[in-house]
Amino acid sequence: MPAADSTDGAPDGIPAGPAGTAPGAAVSAKGPTASGTARPAGRPPTPVVVSLMLGMALVALDSTIVATAVPQIVGDLGGFSVFSWLFSGYLLAVTVTLPVYGKLSDTFGRKPVLLFGIALFLLGSLLCASAWNMAALIAFRIVQGLGGGALQGTVQTLAADLYPLAERPRIQARMSSVWATSAVAGPALGGLLASYAHWRWIFLINLPLAALALWMTTRHLTEPVRSPGRRGPVDWAGALGVFCCGGLLLFALVQGGVAWPWLSAPSLGLLGASAVLAAVVVRVERRAEEPILPGWVWRRRTIAAVNLAMGALGLLMVAPMVFMPTYAQSVLGLGPVGAGLVMSVMTLSWPVTAALSQHVYRRIGFRDSAAVGIALAAAVLCSFTLLPYPARPWQPALIMLLLGAALGLFQLPLIVGVQSTVGWAERGTTTASVLFCRQVGQSVGAALLAAVANATIAARLADAPVPGLPRHLDDVAEALEHPELLPRTAADHLREAVAAAVEHIFLGATAAAVAALLVLLLLAPRRFPVLPELRDD
Repeated sequence: MPAADSTDGAPDGIPAGPAGTAPGAAVSAKGPTASGTARPAGRPPTPVVVSLMLGMALVALDSTIVATAVPQIVGDLGGFSVFSWLFSGYLLAVTVTLPVYGKLSDTFGRKPVLLFGIALFLLGSLLCASAWNMAALIAFRIVQGLGGGALQGTVQTLAADLYPLAERPRIQARMSSVWATSAVAGPALGGLLASYAHWRWIFLINLPLAALALWMTTRHLTEPVRSPGRRGPVDWAGALGVFCCGGLLLFALVQGGVAWPWLSAPSLGLLGASAVLAAVVVRVERRAEEPILPGWVWRRRTIAAVNLAMGALGLLMVAPMVFMPTYAQSVLGLGPVGAGLVMSVMTLSWPVTAALSQHVYRRIGFRDSAAVGIALAAAVLCSFTLLPYPARPWQPALIMLLLGAALGLFQLPLIVGVQSTVGWAERGTTTASVLFCRQVGQSVGAALLAAVANATIAARLADAPVPGLPRHLDDVAEALEHPELLPRTAADHLREAVAAAVEHIFLGATAAAVAALLVLLLLAPRRFPVLPELRDD
């Protein structure tokens, strides 16, 4: 039964429980939950928690460790013109498979999907380490991404399955800590392995971690027993349609403005084909008995609002994660390590406020907690435009620290809240839809904000009052890397152009934050329709 979008009692319908029980504490009872699932008593054993964190670490570390080894990889395998697909191919595979794995986990259970994802990720890592040229490495990175999609969505879903609502912030904060640690340690570890061992060790290091996660999951993870019921056929046609449609759309967004102009035939053709496929997918899903992308994901106000808000989060995250390092190096004159530190301080405050957010949403509710967080994030993003030129390194670092604190308060209440509005049989699909929307928002944001940056820099170069500047955007990267080759006035003007471009990007990120705030206030119900939790004691 779909959860209603209204409820009485404590904020967001969090059950008050028996007398003396904190709001949101699990209520002891026998029998299946509203989703047909009996929850296990007590906290999950430590090995299960460790296996979940290992699974998350595989995905989180892989997204950062490869970047610093690109020069060594290109020097060994060649393929400089296509090396960006080491990241784009992986991102495509993760994103388009999230909805598929979410539905499969609701149909067959979390454990088989998680084991399949770990095994496929392990295989992809082994293949990447044995790659003989850049084309093979890109293909094997896609295999890794196919496993990473299962890991990312299923681990998040299991965290909600195994922990009662009162304790979910704790496990989610641990997951955030894994991402934060990986963001800081990944680039350093990748650089060390590439410099003192070999770039292939970047992938080989995954093998013992994946093997340990596979063994611990197999041995220790026991899912709640579902009540018997009829299992409908798997919607393989819908899965293929979602995969192809999402792949075409993301391919167009990743390559548009880079490999070809936005208004060129390839861009328009890919976007048109993805639109046609989207219409086909909608038709197929309406007829499917158990659709991969069920309509209720968008018909329920709570889930639809969280999906849109998380899409906006993915878009705004492009500003600090992609463009802040460029700003730190090109405008502030910092080295790669210093630029990485300016950006990574955001990951220090994010898990802290995420862990503390439960004290906020227990008082004012999931929606209002997230609204406070994203409103603060909008103010912090906008404050970047007030920095002096040139800024001191501690100033953007402080902005990143405050931004992480605001986003920790925004993201975790939404994830915990939306997972608590559905039962076991819908939680995998719901979690996957949220993560899918964030990934798509990130791809759209990269395309849109890169276009804003290019337009700003092109306008500044066209109106430049000084000689010696690069005439084409393609030459800007080389000029920024070697500013000493430019006349001093030209180098200063180019740095000012980059600073102006990044300011415009942060304004765009501010607009995305404001859009997320409006979505929460206008679309999301003030109280999330949280389902009561029943457990076996």
